Amino acid sequence: MPWFRRRAFLPVIAVAALALGGGLVAQLESGDRGIPPIDSSGTLEVDNIHVDVGSDNPQGARYAGWRIAQRQGFRALWAKLHGGKPDDAPILSDATLDGLVSSVVVEGEQIGPNRYIADLGILFDRARAGELLGVGGAVHRSAPLLLIPVVVSGGTETSVELRNAWQRAWAQYRTSNSAIDYVRVSGLGVDPLLVNAAQAARPGRAAWRNILDLYGAANLLVAEVQLHRIYPGGPAKARFIGRFGADSTLLGSFSLTARDSADLPRMMAEGAERMDQLFTAALDSGRIRSDSSLVTQAPPPTPEDVAAASEATMISGVTDIQLLLTAPDAATLSASTAQLRGVAGVDGVSETSLAVGGTSQLVISYRGDSGALRAALMALGWAVDDTGGVLRVTRSAVSVAPTSPPAPVAPPAPPR
Repeated sequence: MPWFRRRAFLPVIAVAALALGGGLVAQLESGDRGIPPIDSSGTLEVDNIHVDVGSDNPQGARYAGWRIAQRQGFRALWAKLHGGKPDDAPILSDATLDGLVSSVVVEGEQIGPNRYIADLGILFDRARAGELLGVGGAVHRSAPLLLIPVVVSGGTETSVELRNAWQRAWAQYRTSNSAIDYVRVSGLGVDPLLVNAAQAARPGRAAWRNILDLYGAANLLVAEVQLHRIYPGGPAKARFIGRFGADSTLLGSFSLTARDSADLPRMMAEGAERMDQLFTAALDSGRIRSDSSLVTQAPPPTPEDVAAASEATMISGVTDIQLLLTAPDAATLSASTAQLRGVAGVDGVSETSLAVGGTSQLVISYRGDSGALRAALMALGWAVDDTGGVLRVTRSAVSVAPTSPPAPVAPPAPPR
């Protein structure tokens, strides 16, 4: 081909490449990213309930199967919360259970002319079922922790940049019964730019402070799965690894297998449940703790702000003081909070974040400044550190005051 004909084809090739590239960019921009997480804060869940019921028609068999699942679900949930056996749970009527059940999750079902076989999950309303189950409406949980799901497959690491089975499993996982207060991202908006696989491996505190402050979290958890396939669509083996903090401290790992691609969602759902157990065990053992280097320091107040705050204090006489309290168990936390309410000058105590075995955040309404409150607490024998107006009570200082036994009553004198 002559040189002038080859040159004439160059603009055509360039235009075609630009058009193709523009199409690819548009395709990436309009592609689906991430899955919004399910809000399960108001429910109590029991899953993997197997029912096999027969009846005269399919509708009757399904109705009977759901009724049986409600009964088994309540007994299983009662046994889980009380550490007993399902047979020891109180027996409730079907009408009562209908008022407690929020919804029925169909994990898989087979409907025949006169038979119903299914695996179901039952969601109980926390407010209505909490009293009968012996649990309150609120749950003591950890500080908010940003969860980053990372998938390593075929030498590529992804998080929420594209939809994947691991992010879907965490989005569908119901975290209401967990001791971890997860902050889950959906992958929409700026999530792929801020919370991705590359950022999860960066230890820089400056960037993490901004990201955690944006998502309202105190620290981060990385749930990584390394997926290995024997061949496309065939059996798969996955290694799940849990890490904590900006330094990616290893918390533990485990392995699961899937028969084929159809069994992959089941494996990922089981992996999310076991990963939550791993994180909970790390929280109970004290390996998940606060990191002061990730706390965004507020700028110093201006003289005008100080004068305005002093004037407001003089007018109202009450100051809100933040207090960080560490308690090893729920009894110590409750007793310490009760002692705080009994300190002279304290008008009220509100719990911002309760963490049994960790650091709870309280706001004390006190008639005075933080220095006066610190002196009052030290007079009670507590070791208190004042950091920029925030009082921190160490674990060794938190103790439940023993109650003195009542004085013996002298027997009445015998009549003369």
